[in-house]
Amino acid sequence: MNLVKFPGLGLEFNISQIAFKIGSVSIYKYAILIALGIIIGVVLAKFSKYNFGIDFETVLEVLIFGMIFGIIGARVYYILFKFNYYLKNPLQILNIRDGGLAIYGGIIGIILFLVIYCKIKKINFLNLTDYLIPYLSLGQSIGRWGNFFNVEAYGSATKSILRMGIESSAGYIEVHPVFLYESIFTFIIFLILLILRRNRKFEGQVFYMYFILYGFVRMILEGIRVDSLKLENIRISQGLSFVLFLVFLMVYEIKRKEYSKKEK
Repeated sequence: MNLVKFPGLGLEFNISQIAFKIGSVSIYKYAILIALGIIIGVVLAKFSKYNFGIDFETVLEVLIFGMIFGIIGARVYYILFKFNYYLKNPLQILNIRDGGLAIYGGIIGIILFLVIYCKIKKINFLNLTDYLIPYLSLGQSIGRWGNFFNVEAYGSATKSILRMGIESSAGYIEVHPVFLYESIFTFIIFLILLILRRNRKFEGQVFYMYFILYGFVRMILEGIRVDSLKLENIRISQGLSFVLFLVFLMVYEIKRKEYSKKEK
């Protein structure tokens, strides 16, 4: 059990990573939250009117294989930037029960799968991603609470009203609950994307906007995290967020102007 406090809010929790056990097998809250995010996303996709001609059977296929590619991508990305540790501890490579999944790696894995899938199935990639990507943001919002139960994804010391008190190797500290910030912002992004999808003007509009919004949010939040994946002194996810923000902002503007010209 870990004691986690939110002194500014007068809250205190004794938390455990494990939800329950089936025999000798521990079921972790991190995994349950990821599964919950997927289930809610699938249900919402089922009843959405804004599917751009993509049938629900396709969604289920994408879910099954996309989840596999996403988990592999998330784990590989994480391992690459902690390579020395896993080189010395190869048996830990498959141990994802305590976390160790990087969201950007998961996104890369899913998109690579979707590119191949859409080419084989002759499906419009941008229509598929515009339909589904709001649910990715929702899944991120829910899944971030797995970091809360693992007591990870937190930031530097702060006196903010939202500060989180935890026990660390240096003793009791009060820090930015970055997982909470990202959970809130990705839920807001989810709502924005739903509205944008309802009023889509051009193919890829929702897909591009996701990377603009999430890239910007993640770029800021990575600046206050203390457990960022690094290459030398470079915060990998912050640098990648900056690149994605700029690239997709430019693409979005190009497509928006092309659409405006067609409407004249």
